[in-house]
Amino acid sequence: MATEAAAPLVALKDVHLAFGGNPVLKGIDLEVRRGQAVSIIGPSGSGKSTILRCLTGLLEPQQGTVTVGGVSVRELRSEAERIALRKRVGFVFQQYNLFPHLTVLQNLTIAPLRVLGRGRTQAEATAIALLRKVRLADKAGAYPGELSGGQQQRVAIARALAMEPELILFDEVTSALDPETVGEVLTVIGDLVEEGLTCLLVTHEMRFAHDISDEVYFTEGGRIVEHGPASRIFSAPRSERTRAFLNRSLGAAPRAQADPFVFSFDKLRFAV
Repeated sequence: MATEAAAPLVALKDVHLAFGGNPVLKGIDLEVRRGQAVSIIGPSGSGKSTILRCLTGLLEPQQGTVTVGGVSVRELRSEAERIALRKRVGFVFQQYNLFPHLTVLQNLTIAPLRVLGRGRTQAEATAIALLRKVRLADKAGAYPGELSGGQQQRVAIARALAMEPELILFDEVTSALDPETVGEVLTVIGDLVEEGLTCLLVTHEMRFAHDISDEVYFTEGGRIVEHGPASRIFSAPRSERTRAFLNRSLGAAPRAQADPFVFSFDKLRFAV
């Protein structure tokens, strides 16, 4: 994990978005700097996933500014401009969205071949290296239907990495998984964070968010209730709403910094 003094890679300022008169985002301000891992936490329906979709142009706010790497997302008009942005931003969704008729290797190479113009030899070599990174080197010839949910999600992460993104967005990537496979996915994400990949995560895995995040944003009702370093948010939240949410999510009051969580990320890693 790292923090730089340079301009943020991602910046949302006073972002408002409504669907059919129903406000979803009500003045969101958020920043992510290169090398940071930033988590967005909060109750369901608080606008967390909507924030991620605004970053890639999948949703367009009615008000505010959204910039990624100096590019104003709201000013993109053509599909070619949006594709250029999405080359720089990886997105891993709740559902794996793998092509069921393609092998794992083919799922990883199709975008580098068609979008980035990579040669097949280079694309396949990169894909194999990424499968090793996510601990699935032996599954290159398998089809998605032959894999567990956790394995499919790790393939989805490798597919996002195959585009060599500057930033990767994780949208509740463990929510559809069996509890026994959650740890293997979190371990892979933790490895990426340790390597310095810039990550923005929407997650309900509170202990994981505590261990890997530089900054944490707590959202409710389409607003940022509070944000700050993970160590402070989890040990001494300033908002009563944040405190109540963490009490429910963790099953106990947030612990003081001198009393770290029993389940540290390192212990989680060895448990899978």
